[in-house]
Amino acid sequence: MEKIENYLDNVDEKRRESFRHLYNVIKNNMPIGFEEEFLYGMISFVVPLKTYPKGYLDRKDEPIPFISLAAQKNHIALYHMGIMGQESLLTWFQEEYSKQVPTKLNMGKSCIRMTNVKNIPYDLIGELVTKISLEEWIESYEHYTDKKKR
Repeated sequence: MEKIENYLDNVDEKRRESFRHLYNVIKNNMPIGFEEEFLYGMISFVVPLKTYPKGYLDRKDEPIPFISLAAQKNHIALYHMGIMGQESLLTWFQEEYSKQVPTKLNMGKSCIRMTNVKNIPYDLIGELVTKISLEEWIESYEHYTDKKKR
């Protein structure tokens, strides 16, 4: 937790308050069973190894990532791994985003980039976080990795 607090304290001053608020929204809406870690240089919410001992991509020392939050040079990045593999969730998010936010969605496969802190849809992100339970994420992850092995 010390690494996470250090990370939060060292976010650029222009984004620090918004970043911390978004972090709290994510943390407070995270489904039961996920744990918070500092992973890949970001604040991450993961499937703990005690729950899934095989680890991420069979790396027994690395938990399966679910959501990560990073302060980049020009934006806040929210990586939501579940949105990448669930078309219905992605569509829902894109539609709701366009209804609630006046700017165009800036998004990669799993990365939502927020460049203007005045337009962060905190409630929408909070709702997005609740859309996949720990069990559903493990099932989705296993489905994806099984598909890749074929």
